[in-house]
Amino acid sequence: MINLRRDFHRHPELSLQERRTAGVIEQELERFEISHTRIGATGVLGILRGTQSGSGVVALRADIDALPIQETNDVEYRSQTDGIMHACGHDAHTASLLGAAKVLSQNRDRFGGELRFLFQPAEETGKGAPDFINAGALDGAERILGLHSAPDLPLGTIGLTPGLNNAAVDHFRILVHGKAAHVSTPQLGADALYAASQIVVAIQGLVARRSSPVEPVLLGVGKFAAGTTYNAVAEYAELEGTTRTISQETRLQVREWIDQTAEQIAAISGAEARVIWSDITSALINDPQVSREAAEVAKGLGDHIQVVTNRPLSLGGDNFAEYQRFVPGCYAYIGTANTDLPSTLNSLHNGNFDLDENALVLGAGLYVGYALWWLGRQEKP
Repeated sequence: MINLRRDFHRHPELSLQERRTAGVIEQELERFEISHTRIGATGVLGILRGTQSGSGVVALRADIDALPIQETNDVEYRSQTDGIMHACGHDAHTASLLGAAKVLSQNRDRFGGELRFLFQPAEETGKGAPDFINAGALDGAERILGLHSAPDLPLGTIGLTPGLNNAAVDHFRILVHGKAAHVSTPQLGADALYAASQIVVAIQGLVARRSSPVEPVLLGVGKFAAGTTYNAVAEYAELEGTTRTISQETRLQVREWIDQTAEQIAAISGAEARVIWSDITSALINDPQVSREAAEVAKGLGDHIQVVTNRPLSLGGDNFAEYQRFVPGCYAYIGTANTDLPSTLNSLHNGNFDLDENALVLGAGLYVGYALWWLGRQEKP
């Protein structure tokens, strides 16, 4: 698994460009005699049927895409592609699921029913999951399990918190259209740059003055572009940002507030604004029953394993949540921090991010243990 993880790490690929990654996954599944098919251009679905009598379907998911981040780690397996890096642990997730697939293929005589391995592209852009759902990858599935690297948890720890774990994530673009003019005659134009600047300030105030202080809401603008030259009133401006909310009601309300604020402030300046929304993912809510089941399996992996059931809410999202809308599921957080390895203490989406590779065994063990436990049950809740 370590060799696989390092291979993926050396050759990271952005969302929906994971062609080499998908090819390696397929080669490994063929070695394990696991049937597979492509989902979309770069997703891979593996299917393994047990030889025992019995039924049941368990889905196991790993995300496979990298990020547009320059790696600054000085390690033998550092990224060989400038500006692209596995800075969120997806290389480890993929290697762990392949490790689990190998073990399960060698033990197909220990279970009946069917295992489905979902190697999902484009998690970072909120895509990939719908393609698997639309292709029927969850049809008949009784449980789904996923996992993620957690540099906030020490090695040997598994976070299995029932209920709300991660916020819903949305992306917005605000397009502001004004009227060009010479900077010396601003009254003849409508300054899109000025209007957009006021929109940035105003929508930030929505969190402080329109949302409830007892319910987390995050709104951030990370991109601003306007104007073509120093001595002209800008005709166009564009903003990009994100919202993070924990309830569907608030999610929709924040959208409405941003729409209204952008349109009204632009109008005051004589400009027009249009807001374009993209759904990234719903809030990630672990099924309480599946969380308890996974926790019991995790405890059985060894006396040294610590299970945490109260990991703090994260305003980062993950579209594993889309699968949970259709199948009872649980998302586990695998501790990857080791104080003896300083790079493993860095946060996700950081050019210095790395992980303790001993965590791969724990991730694979949880996949294997839960799959065998569920498909081996005579009675299911």
